[in-house]
Amino acid sequence: MTLRVLAAMSGGVDSAVAAARAAEAGHDVTGVHMALSSNPQSYRSGARGCCTLEDARDARRAADAIGIPFYVWDLAERFHRDVVEDFVSEYAAGRTPNPCLRCNEKIKFAALLDKALALGFDAVCTGHYARSDGTVLRRGVDPGKDQSYVLAVCTPEQLRHALFPLGDTTKAEIRREADRRGIQVAAKPDSHDVCFIADGDTRGFLAERLGAAPGPIVDTAGARVGDHDGAYAYTIGQRRGLRIGTPAPDGRPRYVLDISPATNTVTVGPREALDVTEITTGAPVWLAPPPAGPFGCSVQLRAHGEVHPCTVEPGPDGLRLLLATPARGVAPGQTAALYDGDRVLGSATIATTLRP
Repeated sequence: MTLRVLAAMSGGVDSAVAAARAAEAGHDVTGVHMALSSNPQSYRSGARGCCTLEDARDARRAADAIGIPFYVWDLAERFHRDVVEDFVSEYAAGRTPNPCLRCNEKIKFAALLDKALALGFDAVCTGHYARSDGTVLRRGVDPGKDQSYVLAVCTPEQLRHALFPLGDTTKAEIRREADRRGIQVAAKPDSHDVCFIADGDTRGFLAERLGAAPGPIVDTAGARVGDHDGAYAYTIGQRRGLRIGTPAPDGRPRYVLDISPATNTVTVGPREALDVTEITTGAPVWLAPPPAGPFGCSVQLRAHGEVHPCTVEPGPDGLRLLLATPARGVAPGQTAALYDGDRVLGSATIATTLRP
């Protein structure tokens, strides 16, 4: 079946090859670059940042090489509201968000897809490394690039209108294919870190927006061992940059165990105190039929993170996850993606954790 496809083109190699494959499959493809910054920089710095003027030009050149129409859509206001402001407010509340996951949820598979459907397109095509037949979402075959975790927030309706042409291919093969197709970004570095913090200084980014909020750093006994300029600058599991002047009695490194916005306190302790055996979540989004009762599956708690066997107990307001093996450094605000083998069952946002 020939589809009218809107290909989201970031200016990178993955989205360019995805668009090329969709066109080669016989679909009527139009490329679109999402302008997500109201004041884009002229050039990216290596692999840091994205959505720059350079990226827009790279996307246009790739569309020309493929031979498809190309447009730039301004989604900067929506991106700032739904991704950047959400990122800041989540940290201010002591939670740890994943902005890439939020961008997929709110921008690529909400704002972009909604606009595409309104304009008569049948589907949106992206360069994510995942596999889907329109009803089932599975991991990509390249374990180092699998992006099913950040797509686990999609709804069944969104999945029906999504194409992921790269899921059956490794990244190395995609770069070689791009070179064969004459796509100039074949060797372009992947972007990493938080895309809207091009210099990688998350602490500075948050401090600029939330201001100084000094408070204590305490150990598990409640003794003050240091001071911070803002609890929002810390994440559970963090080891470096704690600014603790007093070493632990046993000389071992300390890690962030808890962040309390109510008391503006950061609690630190030994690495093993990060172990979590039970998780509660908010309301889930199911990509499989919702279960009627408890069931076993596996859970992934961060992008490219370890997978843990677990028992899921559905409740009226969310899920209770009982982990067969402890997970380390789990933070409220992160997403728990549930899997049956390589199939994504659904996802939910972590609300609380319980240590053994």
